[in-house]
Amino acid sequence: MPFPRNIFHVDMYDFFLSVEEIFDPSLKGKAVVVGGQRGERGVVSAASYEARKFGVHSAMPLRTAEKLCPHAIFVNGHMDRYRDCSEQVHRVLCSFSPMVEMASIDEAYLDMTGTERLHGPPLRAAHCLNQKVKAETQLNCSIGIGISRLIAKVSSAKAKPHGVLWVIPGQEARFLAPLDVRDIPGVGKVTEQNLQGLGIRRVGDLGRFDDAFLEDHFGKWGLALAGKARGEDAGGWFDTEVGAESDPKSISHEHTYNDDTADVTQIEATLMRLSEMVGRRLREGDLHAKTLQLKLRYKDFTTITRARTLDAPTQLDTEIFAAIRTLFRKNWHKGALVRLLGVQASSFEGRAEQGNLLEDGPRERWQRALSAADKLRDKFGESTVSLASGLKGGFRERTQENPAAVPGKNKGQS
Repeated sequence: MPFPRNIFHVDMYDFFLSVEEIFDPSLKGKAVVVGGQRGERGVVSAASYEARKFGVHSAMPLRTAEKLCPHAIFVNGHMDRYRDCSEQVHRVLCSFSPMVEMASIDEAYLDMTGTERLHGPPLRAAHCLNQKVKAETQLNCSIGIGISRLIAKVSSAKAKPHGVLWVIPGQEARFLAPLDVRDIPGVGKVTEQNLQGLGIRRVGDLGRFDDAFLEDHFGKWGLALAGKARGEDAGGWFDTEVGAESDPKSISHEHTYNDDTADVTQIEATLMRLSEMVGRRLREGDLHAKTLQLKLRYKDFTTITRARTLDAPTQLDTEIFAAIRTLFRKNWHKGALVRLLGVQASSFEGRAEQGNLLEDGPRERWQRALSAADKLRDKFGESTVSLASGLKGGFRERTQENPAAVPGKNKGQS
């Protein structure tokens, strides 16, 4: 007889802030904003409870956070620290189940189905996991348990900051019914407004409408909503099994200057650095991009995007930069001040024919050199190695949930 499905969602509580407090305990109990310095452009990555009381929240501009909470301590993000701590968490999770999926740097799913003999029933296993994460990383986490990833994710949110919540099989719809529709992963402000226009404010309200009605109003997403209201992994983020590999639609990195610039040398150095970051992510995922896109925002916030389709897919920094630099030179208004630059790769295809690659000596040598650079970055940090043309474009890596080198997400690792 098969075991009932048993999914854990582990959510690290205030991850960025908690890591900073480990390195600087004096921050505890104070108004702290993580993500950059006061007066800088950029956004808040995390804020302590003491700062949130003044209205500061993640994704808010740093300058707005400074106005709301002028006495706050502003701390730069440290992605290498976050990666190291995430790796520690990942090791703990893998000691409980071989099926671990890092959804981001600070959250993961575990398929614990069939592990009862080893770890005990779900609640006991979750409490043991919670305690082991705390003991080995000094970090708190909440754990949600359910028969689906959706139920596990929703219940972990209700168990914050460091609790455990198990939705007993068969009780999924009853658990979800009184919750706000925004508690369903994937429901944003626009969908919420459209649902409210139909009188749907709670998840349970979806049950008043049949699947055909929801499909007529929301398309395939309407059918997914109906399934989610029953606690099913229906569409959206939950199309695959825990641990199954799935390629992203695109990979991009952006940089906003603190001071707008028209310095071509600085701009092209920044584009080189962004190309390196995109190339790193491509190699990490064993992806090859056919389409490359430049994003260029001027001082007045006018923004243009220009794309180029390559003759052959690539994951080499030099080839990415060459295409992006050409796009920039063709489209930049000479002398115009630049506020933001972005590089995006998409249209992923299989690698180039191996025979062609081996015949092309320079490409093969670049591939080996960049792979070696990636290994150095894995060991010593992302800023350890950079191509010479990108050195003047150096900048702090933006604090984000899905950076390069997230543990458990490198398909190319042996």
